Amino acid sequence: MAELIKKIRSFMSDNGLDCLLINSTNEFLVEYNSLAENSRYNLTRFSGSAGDAVVTKDKVYLFVDGRYHIQADLEVDHSFVTVVKLHNGEKMIEKMRFLLPDHSILGVVSKKNSQARVELLQKYFNVRLLDYDIAEPAFELPEDKIEDIDIRFSGLAFKEKFSLITSNLAADEAILLTNAEEVSYLFNKRDFSKPFASKITAKAFVTKNNAEFFTRDKLNDFEQKLKSFNGRVFVDKKSVNAYDYSILKNQAVPVEENPVQLMRSVKTDEELQHYKESFKKTDSAVRAIRDYIENNNNISEFDISKKLEEEFIRFGAKGLSFKSIVAKDKNSALAHYSKSSKDEIIADGSLILIDCGAYYEGGLATDITRVFVKGRPSDIHKKIYTTVLKVFLHAFNFQATENFSGFDIDALARKVINENPVEGFVFNHGLGHGIGISVHECPPNLSNNEIARVPLKENMCFTIEPGLYNKDLFGVRLENSCYLKNGKINSFVKMNYEKKLIDFDILTEQEKEWLKDFEVL
Repeated sequence: MAELIKKIRSFMSDNGLDCLLINSTNEFLVEYNSLAENSRYNLTRFSGSAGDAVVTKDKVYLFVDGRYHIQADLEVDHSFVTVVKLHNGEKMIEKMRFLLPDHSILGVVSKKNSQARVELLQKYFNVRLLDYDIAEPAFELPEDKIEDIDIRFSGLAFKEKFSLITSNLAADEAILLTNAEEVSYLFNKRDFSKPFASKITAKAFVTKNNAEFFTRDKLNDFEQKLKSFNGRVFVDKKSVNAYDYSILKNQAVPVEENPVQLMRSVKTDEELQHYKESFKKTDSAVRAIRDYIENNNNISEFDISKKLEEEFIRFGAKGLSFKSIVAKDKNSALAHYSKSSKDEIIADGSLILIDCGAYYEGGLATDITRVFVKGRPSDIHKKIYTTVLKVFLHAFNFQATENFSGFDIDALARKVINENPVEGFVFNHGLGHGIGISVHECPPNLSNNEIARVPLKENMCFTIEPGLYNKDLFGVRLENSCYLKNGKINSFVKMNYEKKLIDFDILTEQEKEWLKDFEVL
């Protein structure tokens, strides 16, 4: 780490930079970038899926949201790295403005930051765009294994999607797509060969009469396509990286609403049906793990994680949608704990949080979180579990109004938590997120961020996952993946709740009535 920091600061000095932004993502701006090509991980050794770093002349700042406060503290070397903890609703740029002098010369890798983010940074810093990432580790490109998705899973053929998004295009106009999930969606393609993903890693260029996608080994051809096109190109500044945007120059026409993003956020009835079948299998895998924990002694987090993957495969999964979280006791307070340690042995009275999901034939990500206790739970286990369950029940039974949004549901959830406070326990993340080809999609979003104010639409799919965490004790999160149909929230997840963890005395009669819609064992 010390050598890399020295190398970065030498680079900064040679290029007249006051500070340098180090990203977690790659040039496709994917969320779950592999650690093998993750520059931020290479620098800080923090393994979370989100969070960037900034190197100054005397500091290395790592910015993480509430999901990763504890994990970052545990993973980084604090003699080199200062963890900056963003609280709910706080933006990284707000902290950067506080920590960095105004008008600092900030180096930004153009291929690893969206055009929208670069323009925001330019409001407060003197941004220098760089084509080279000094902190990027050496890695080999994985082989693509692309396959077609049957229309019985997608509901719409490529030609139908193509016609819908190009219906208003002129002959000298095009649409640029650089979000890998959007390209996968439009072309009905998937790649199950890479861990925790079903998307193809590609960019696309769409004109009135043609659509092409370019995989990683064809990105030079992609650049030539952009340079040779003579016309207007519609782009989403939030998903296109600044390098690709710069190639277009004055030809770029920013769009307020990304047509492919909006289309894929509203699932077809066939996609909903595929999701229902996929969650039946996901529920079966989690029930099998519940039985495994109940009926076996001297097992570890690692054993449970390994067995869980085996159960997913047994029930037909093509792969996991993300690295399963299997966290006992204090580890369960880390919202995105990822160790699954062989040394963490389940004992009588241990609380175990399991957050997991998988991909099946249609390439849509499932996502569920359940909490179990080996043997008898403590009173505080029951109180926290029941409080989180109360929050879920209220959010799930949100009374829909015209143009209601995830922001409104999140506000209701926080109101319930505030009315049922438990000292020492915090809810430090958003209530939920969209699901689809990626396990995290937007829209929709359920949080107190502005992005969550987008109205929810029929057939949108999203999670509801309230949680309460105490870093010295444990955490509880209960997550159901849901969908909106006929103005009502429905649950894909049918996996039961744990009767022994519910304190029925602190549930209202209405909450007990709502709970009847879910199995309790």
